[in-house]
Amino acid sequence: MSEALIIDAVRTPRGIGKPGKGALTGMHPQHIAATVLAALARRNDLNTGDVDDVIWGTSAQKGLQGGDMGRMAALDAGYDVRVSGVTLDRFCGSGLTAVSLAAGQIRAGMEELIVAGGCEMTSQIAAMQAAEQAAGLRSPGLGTGNRRLQARYPQSHQGVSADAIASMEGIGREALDAFGVESQKRAARAIANGWFDRSLVPVVDEDGKLVLDKDEYPRPDTTLEGLAALKPAFAQFADMPLDKDGTTFRKLINKVYPDLKIESLHHAGTSSGNVDGAAALLLASGSYARRHGLKARARVIASANVGDDPTLMLNAPVPAARKVLARAGLTLKDIDLFEVNEAFAVVVEKFIRDLDIDRERINVNGGAIALGHPIGATGAMLIGTVLDELERRDAKRALVTMCAAGGMAPAIIIERV
Repeated sequence: MSEALIIDAVRTPRGIGKPGKGALTGMHPQHIAATVLAALARRNDLNTGDVDDVIWGTSAQKGLQGGDMGRMAALDAGYDVRVSGVTLDRFCGSGLTAVSLAAGQIRAGMEELIVAGGCEMTSQIAAMQAAEQAAGLRSPGLGTGNRRLQARYPQSHQGVSADAIASMEGIGREALDAFGVESQKRAARAIANGWFDRSLVPVVDEDGKLVLDKDEYPRPDTTLEGLAALKPAFAQFADMPLDKDGTTFRKLINKVYPDLKIESLHHAGTSSGNVDGAAALLLASGSYARRHGLKARARVIASANVGDDPTLMLNAPVPAARKVLARAGLTLKDIDLFEVNEAFAVVVEKFIRDLDIDRERINVNGGAIALGHPIGATGAMLIGTVLDELERRDAKRALVTMCAAGGMAPAIIIERV
């Protein structure tokens, strides 16, 4: 079986993902995606005609994000017209899945050179969703428009699910707030020390004018006192009527967990931020890398996917981590660094507690609470971030996983070459 080598990893800065508020909001998603594709070609003196495929993750494939962004972004980036592209959706796990599929193709000997990653412009999707809701065209939760599915597997609002898990696990507001502050501190330290610089590529407009060269979302002045003053963000959604029968997100969860009293605990400071951005990795077979003088930074040694309870929705990272470790023949002690997407503070807090992870080995440079979560791009961003940190520490292996809507989680283990 061929090795799946990671040659390079790049990402854009994350722009604030509120309509009209962030630097990237008015840009075409294909241009943001093309920014990282072009950077990979430029940084590695790549003959793009050799690229077998672009495997791309985008969760909301609608509006400007529709129409197979993988292929369109490759064309926009100036890649050879022979380069094909495909775009996939595993919700938040899309970018991580794109890399796993690329690695699988290469390890199987089907392809030799693939670009994988993702892009999401949450500012534009938020604007479209608001318009759809105003017109009565969109149900406000996953599966809420499918009565048969909801009867079988009730699916709630993700924020309400996060509160439900925290309530079930006895993880209180104080612990969640402490996690949120620590994410901000770690991200601020990484930014100040330039630890993201190797992978970061600026976004310029069509005239070459700089649009964004640093992450917009972090709030380094965040304090415990400040977070303690914030009102819970999802209390209003828990009891939102979804239909004429009086169904609410709280009732959907209580159909499966009737004795669970859901406390409203998460807020903006303990939830992932809506941001715009893109990320991509260049993967090659060992034989291609040797023939073309490409220096590998790491290899993909295992990947896995897991489905879990769709009602609680966010608990799959723990079984995904266990599955990918077993597949690689490794234990938790063999992993130097962990990256678990900070969709909500409880996701990572539960991961730490369930697997007894040393907090100094997980999300060491902050996560989506501080930096933001550009849905389809985040998984690819996490791989690049942890690879940079492995190199900085002269460490060996990292495990990356993240929850995804529908109760799923992809996971991947990389190892420095």
